[in-house]
Amino acid sequence: MALYLARHGATEWSEAGRHTSTTDLPLLPAGEESAKRLAPRLAGRRFERVLTSPRQRARRTAELAGFPDAVVDEDLVEWAYGSYEGITTAEIHEHDPGWSIWTGETPGGETPEQVAERLDRVIARVRALEGDTLAFAHGHCLRALAARWLGEPVAFGRFLVLGTATLSVLGDDRGQPAVVTWNS
Repeated sequence: MALYLARHGATEWSEAGRHTSTTDLPLLPAGEESAKRLAPRLAGRRFERVLTSPRQRARRTAELAGFPDAVVDEDLVEWAYGSYEGITTAEIHEHDPGWSIWTGETPGGETPEQVAERLDRVIARVRALEGDTLAFAHGHCLRALAARWLGEPVAFGRFLVLGTATLSVLGDDRGQPAVVTWNS
C-alpha cells in the first residue's frame, strides 16, 4: 500500500511565491501543460481511491492527469494562511522577521496542530485501505502530510521541498513509514 502525492500545476500566485490557500485560482496555461505530463506517469497504475482537494487548481490537475472522478476530500485543502493569504514570505518578513509557516504563528490561519489533526485523518483513511491511494493537493499541505506519514511533527515538512506538478510516493520500508519517491 502506497500513498501517491501529486501537487497541482502552477498558478499565478504559486509562480509569484504568494501564499495561496482559500483563494481559488485557476492553473496557468503552463500549469495545465505540466499537469497533463503527470498522466503518462500515472497511466496503468491501479488506485483503490483517488482524492483531491476541493480547490479548482487541484481538481483541474487531477482531471488533466487522467482522474476526472477524483473524490473531493476537504482535509486536503492547503494550510489556511489567514491574514497572510496572497502575500509573499518577503512581505510577511517586513513586519514579522523570521516568520515561517512551519514555526511561526499565522494570524487568523491554522496552527500546525490543526493541520496535523486533519492530515492524520487522511492518513488513517488511506492506511485502512488495501490498495494504493492517489491524492492531488497543495505544496505545504503535502509536505506536512509527508511529515505526518513519517510520524514527525508538521514542521518537519520544511525539509521537503516540493515543486508544482510533481509526483511523490509515500510507503513503507520493512514495516517503517518511508518516502519512496520525492518531488519527481
